[in-house]
Amino acid sequence: MEIKSVKIENPKEYNVILGQSHFIKTAEDIYEAMVNSVPNIKFGMAFAEASAHRKIRVEGTDETLKELAVKNIANISAGHTFIIFIEGAYPINVLNAIKRVPEVANIFCATANPAEVIIAESEQGRGILGVIDGQMPLGVESEEERQWRRDFLRKVGYKL
Repeated sequence: MEIKSVKIENPKEYNVILGQSHFIKTAEDIYEAMVNSVPNIKFGMAFAEASAHRKIRVEGTDETLKELAVKNIANISAGHTFIIFIEGAYPINVLNAIKRVPEVANIFCATANPAEVIIAESEQGRGILGVIDGQMPLGVESEEERQWRRDFLRKVGYKL
């Protein structure tokens, strides 16, 4: 078995959700979860089918984001995984809806940070072991940084 690291290519720091699912209808069900959570959301998703035809299934509302999703899921090449790139919304807006999709088995990350996917590759194929999301902490926040965090959440509308 070989362990590899695959960087998620995300040139514009879009929000990304990477997960695992188990059935061909994942593409349509995630599409519905996305548009029902945030009408007019811009996103692209790709799902790597693990059996039968083993195709990359693609859905979304934005061609650029769909192409980016296909490129990344092809680079990862782990069966039954999906990746979603989002513009103009945050994972917090859609994550619970995606988790409620019956086929979704796991969410590995939801981030706009640089991310690497840790892959195990055997003779059978590839699987995701985990994700490196962003960088290591540089210390504990100060009172000033704590206030910045609280102000930021209010500025973007997530707190009163």
